[in-house]
Amino acid sequence: MRFDIISDTHGYLSQELLDQLQGADLIVHAGDICSESDYQALNKIAFTYACKGNNDWGFEYDTFVTPMVRFFSAGLRWEVCHYRERLDLETCEVAICGHTHRPFVTRDERTGVLVMNPGSPTFPRAGGPTMGRIIAEDGKIVSAKIIELDEKDLSWG
Repeated sequence: MRFDIISDTHGYLSQELLDQLQGADLIVHAGDICSESDYQALNKIAFTYACKGNNDWGFEYDTFVTPMVRFFSAGLRWEVCHYRERLDLETCEVAICGHTHRPFVTRDERTGVLVMNPGSPTFPRAGGPTMGRIIAEDGKIVSAKIIELDEKDLSWG
C-alpha cells in the first residue's frame, strides 16, 4: 500500500502536491489543514486520516479529525499527532507528526518505530516544499522517503 504523508498545508494545495497524491491508497495529514474544502479534496483522491493542528480549531472537518489519530492499516499500527512530543512510540509501528515544517524520517532508537515529519508543501522552513511517502505491505515498511516538490509551487499567482 502507498501512504502519502502531508502536513501543514495551511489552506493551500498546490497542483504539484495534488499530482503527487494521485494513486495514493491512503493519505495521512498531520495537521494544520486550515480548510474544510481542502480536506474534502484530499478525500476525493484517497481516504484521508488527519489530525488537528494548532491552526485547525475553527474548522469543522468530521468527527474522526481529532488531536491524536490512531488507525491500523497494511498490518501496522499508525499514530498521527501534530506534535512529535505527544506521540506514544510504545503503541505504534509508524508515527507521523508535523508542526515544524521541517521534514525528517527516522527510526526511534529505543522502540524501532518509524517516525516521519513530511515538512510542508506550502510554507517550508528548511529547503523547499516537501511531502512524505511510505510503502508498506504485510506488516512491514518497504520504503519511507521525503519527496521534494517543485519550488514553483510556492508562487500564489
